Amino acid sequence: MALIERDIDGAIATVTMNRPDKRNAMSDAFIAELETAFATLPDAVRVVILTGTAGHYCSGLDLEEHKERSAEEGIYHSRNWHRILDLIQFGGRPVVSAMYGAVIGGGLEIASSTHVRIAEPSTIFQLPEGRRGIFVGGGATVRVGRILGADRMTEMMLTGRKYDADEGLRLGLAHYSVGEGEALDLARELAGKIARNAPLSNYFMVQALARIEDMSKADGLFTESLCAALSQTTPDAQEGLRAFLEKRAPTFR
Repeated sequence: MALIERDIDGAIATVTMNRPDKRNAMSDAFIAELETAFATLPDAVRVVILTGTAGHYCSGLDLEEHKERSAEEGIYHSRNWHRILDLIQFGGRPVVSAMYGAVIGGGLEIASSTHVRIAEPSTIFQLPEGRRGIFVGGGATVRVGRILGADRMTEMMLTGRKYDADEGLRLGLAHYSVGEGEALDLARELAGKIARNAPLSNYFMVQALARIEDMSKADGLFTESLCAALSQTTPDAQEGLRAFLEKRAPTFR
């Protein structure tokens, strides 16, 4: 059985984390298949939907498969996770998460590497590593920390606190809070809308905005100017202007 399933429908790919008996918990084989699913997307795919199966998004590291590692091995293992989640965040395609059930530990790290996050009422956000004597290693200190701030993330980890879908919406862990069974439908609707954007505009939004956040004000503004100038040189920019003047929806490449 594939741990990660992928279905492609035109410009939209749906990637499903598929370990139903483990609440889609992560193993080394799981993370390797996740990498392959994103690294081998056809050029025609413009947007990816990432979701789970059997009522859960991803419950994090499978502790039954947790291995004792030396410090050196631990660094390499963590950095490999960083590399793969960077591929999701900065691979050039917008990624929409349809979330329900467990979004815990590494599952929250995966979700926070995606660009649009939709939560159903069953969603539980948690970083329980401290209760297990370990520390986050898949990028939560940066990605989740940027969303929550260090102060709130510290409290979340110290206490093992859980947030539900509405709390996650208020804090930024989710962008949408929907009814039961509605996350995937909204994900498909939003993915279709995103796929109709100009490709280079989507690319810059995915690639530039998070990086600009790391820059000084002056460097960020200069980078913004480069993105604006380059996007304006494309045929899609000309089509967008014509469509506006002609009062119609644009048709991008």
